[in-house]
Amino acid sequence: MRTLSYGSWPSPIDAALAAAHDGHPEFAGFVGDEAWWTEPRPTEGGRRTLVRRHADGTQESVLPAPWNVRSRVIEYGGQPWAGEARSGGPFVVFVNFADQRLYAYEPGTEPRPLTPVSRIGGGLRWVEPQLHSDRGEVWCVMEEFTGEGPTDVRRVAVAVPLDGSAAQDRRAVRELTDARHRFVTGPRLSPDGRQAAWLAWDHPRMPWDGTELVLADVTGDGTLHDPRVVAGGPDESIAQADWAADGTLLYAGDRTGWWNLYRLGRESPVCTREEEFGGPLWKIGYRWFAPLPSGLVAVVHGRGATRLGILDPETGEVVDAAGPWTEFTPTLAVHGSRVLGVGASPRSAYEVVELDFRTGRARVVGATHDDPVDPAYYPEPQIRTFTGPAGREIHAHVYPPHHPDHVAPGDELPPYVVWAHGGPTGRAPLVLDLEIAYFTSRGIGVAEVNYGGSAGHGREYRNRLREQWGVVDVEDCAAVAAALAEEGTADRRRLAVRGGSAGGWTSAASLTTTDVYACGTILYPILDLTSWGSGETHDFESQYLESLIGPLAEVPGRYVERSPAEHADRITAPFLLLQGLDDPICPPAQCERFLSRMAGRNVPHAYIAFEGEGHGFRRAETMVRALEAELSLYAQVFGLNPPGIPTLELLK
Repeated sequence: MRTLSYGSWPSPIDAALAAAHDGHPEFAGFVGDEAWWTEPRPTEGGRRTLVRRHADGTQESVLPAPWNVRSRVIEYGGQPWAGEARSGGPFVVFVNFADQRLYAYEPGTEPRPLTPVSRIGGGLRWVEPQLHSDRGEVWCVMEEFTGEGPTDVRRVAVAVPLDGSAAQDRRAVRELTDARHRFVTGPRLSPDGRQAAWLAWDHPRMPWDGTELVLADVTGDGTLHDPRVVAGGPDESIAQADWAADGTLLYAGDRTGWWNLYRLGRESPVCTREEEFGGPLWKIGYRWFAPLPSGLVAVVHGRGATRLGILDPETGEVVDAAGPWTEFTPTLAVHGSRVLGVGASPRSAYEVVELDFRTGRARVVGATHDDPVDPAYYPEPQIRTFTGPAGREIHAHVYPPHHPDHVAPGDELPPYVVWAHGGPTGRAPLVLDLEIAYFTSRGIGVAEVNYGGSAGHGREYRNRLREQWGVVDVEDCAAVAAALAEEGTADRRRLAVRGGSAGGWTSAASLTTTDVYACGTILYPILDLTSWGSGETHDFESQYLESLIGPLAEVPGRYVERSPAEHADRITAPFLLLQGLDDPICPPAQCERFLSRMAGRNVPHAYIAFEGEGHGFRRAETMVRALEAELSLYAQVFGLNPPGIPTLELLK
């Protein structure tokens, strides 16, 4: 065992390795007996491909570059494909990112467009397709821009003909619902085809604040008649609805303070637990539960973490799948007795997992985790609960520095970086992340904070952030950092804060309102609340601040007081600012205004903007440069000596 200072340990986990393993499989489904899913390709321009697992277990990417299976509806997208087995082989429809058209695809042929292109504003976009071949249609959500502004948009459920007649003719797209609601999910048909159900909500609510479950009759000509709200409302979030095989409508609602599973028409949950059977609907088509033909229900559930289980709605009993996975994403599909999900653990990245509920056997069927380095270099996380202001609980994951062959001098305390997750209505899952390992294997600790407002701990915990964004999140992160220093885990003089998107906001706000951190990394952030809340961002989050900060018309001063861009003069700590130039959610104009107010203040900083990157980096070369720049910032501020890292030029 060799003794070297923290931050100077040699590590085989370089930035290129971390970038190559960024992202994870999503939107798993069955095409006949075969499992299919989407997978990231960071080294192929950051595209997402569609992967097929054949009956013999072999896998292939069915769409070569530059095809990119990803929707832009509400900018965060959602379920981008659907498929079925036909006599001649698989038939698939998918959304292509570049033009946002819906395409039909059969292996051995070129994809053919099903939808037209619109030159108005953001054009035409599609998400959550569901095939109804007996009707000759695919049902989905259409997002249609009506002007050039980001909020000039309408969303409706539609039926797109499979014969391609709408490829050049918008009039051939049949609208199933009117535009009375600002946001909708795709309608799901009942087993007998007589009813359809979907979710809807309107500004200023976000889907985790309040949604409505809408039910309509399906007429003989395939139109939806008499839509009526049957559950949910302004203060109840319904995250998902789906039909059981017997025609019962199931939904996940949080009227108890937790997303529990309900049968329509019954007041009590089928399984009453203080844990979540749903989550924030950031992407349309997320599935936390999937009814099985037997009447049982596959569920992703938990408190602070998620497991894959089988729920018996008659008894309320849940039996979890055996295996190493401690976290599952909200993507579920069923076929007969088989359940498809995506799971991970602190020792393995996300994998496509298949559970046969009859045998109880769970196995990996895709995106199999293969250790790219000796697992001895992986971090060894701790699940911690800290005490914050007013005695409130703060949940966090602490990743101490860890190396199989190196330790630091006994009188030295390690530097730590506090990570603030995005959302802010989201959470940091406890899974293997090579970006975290990139730091911990070099001797830099990481603390992921699930601050008040995070999902996974019930509605009351989520609501802590209402009108308190920039206060509670900042206080909670600072409390964790201070506690780590107080207990002798971290060096108080070498603390940093880091986050992207809403986490970038928390990082910037932390640097303007606290003196806890010696430096910070701010990725694609929100910096100017007034502009962001009055037309500078996309439609989905355009009124998010009404709940996070308060009504702009009533408390405009609060927007100014909390904006880092308004208080650049308070920042004295060095920082790194990273931004994609094609970001419609947190536009680069915010960074540029912020930097203009930093001019002449002699605060060391660096700004790196990336052409072709949007909200969240997807290209390997971008992630490599960003990660190395971040490490160089810490090295310069903390006095570290990481080998082989290019020096980031800090300007004043």
